[in-house]
Amino acid sequence: MDFRTRRAVNYGINITSLVDVLFLLLLFFVVTSTFTEHPNIKLDLPSASHAETTKFEGLTLTITREGRLFVGQQSIGISELDAILRSKVEAIGDPVLVLRADREVFYGTVVAVMDVARGAGLKRITALTVSEDEGH
Repeated sequence: MDFRTRRAVNYGINITSLVDVLFLLLLFFVVTSTFTEHPNIKLDLPSASHAETTKFEGLTLTITREGRLFVGQQSIGISELDAILRSKVEAIGDPVLVLRADREVFYGTVVAVMDVARGAGLKRITALTVSEDEGH
């Protein structure tokens, strides 16, 4: 009888180089991608003949055609707006509120949002528009 012990053969796959390649691809796509401010929120901004072309740094509040509110990419309700704006004012100091509203938004919604912003302590509010050359 043959009583030799057989060694277990490890047939595992070494995936170290695969992980390295995946990390390099991920790094490549992160570095070469372009970042847009709000890619998923479609707006038709109003045009103005004397629109400013400077970029505003601050807090961006978006109002869609349907009246939905967004702070950054976060969808919020008008009831939550005061608390969120107050926390941003405490964290940032005195930011500029950049209001991005679709041209079809009900005027009362814009006024209500501006009233909440003033109540939250925001003193500087600007409305984002496009110049008539770029616009419609």
